[in-house]
Amino acid sequence: MNEVKKEDVEKLYKRLFQDSESAGYHLNPDVEFTKDLVRGLLINEKRYGYWSCPCRLASGRKEEDLDIICPCDYRDPDLNEYGACYCALYVSKDVIDGKKELEPIPERRPPKEKRNKIIEKSKVGGISSLSKPVWRCRVCGYLCGRDEPPEICPICKAKKERFERFM
Repeated sequence: MNEVKKEDVEKLYKRLFQDSESAGYHLNPDVEFTKDLVRGLLINEKRYGYWSCPCRLASGRKEEDLDIICPCDYRDPDLNEYGACYCALYVSKDVIDGKKELEPIPERRPPKEKRNKIIEKSKVGGISSLSKPVWRCRVCGYLCGRDEPPEICPICKAKKERFERFM
């Protein structure tokens, strides 16, 4: 069941590489390591029906695992603080350029009990209970909810400093 064809790994790797580069992100330059992670995404897709992070234990229930579906909710904070996401599929430009060394990344994912409370709160809270600030690209108007704005706008490619806090 967990057999993944080499050509499927190659195909997804190429797609992820193109998509990430066009959105201002970078895959880990260690191609074999990265392809192993891609293989893990494909295995998890077969198991669960979604790309659960290959470095975390998924429940198999999509609603509980939304935060760890790749790219996970923790990717951008990890990239900003450590230069890579938890599984190191994505790395920062500083890592690519050799200006920053990869280091261990602590797990940001809250325990299951806390995640369940967050899920329940978001179902009843509406817009007033946003858990993240909203950032707006001043160039194209793109909106995103996260702790910090993205390094590069996925729409117009404007840099981080062109974002403003919207709400």
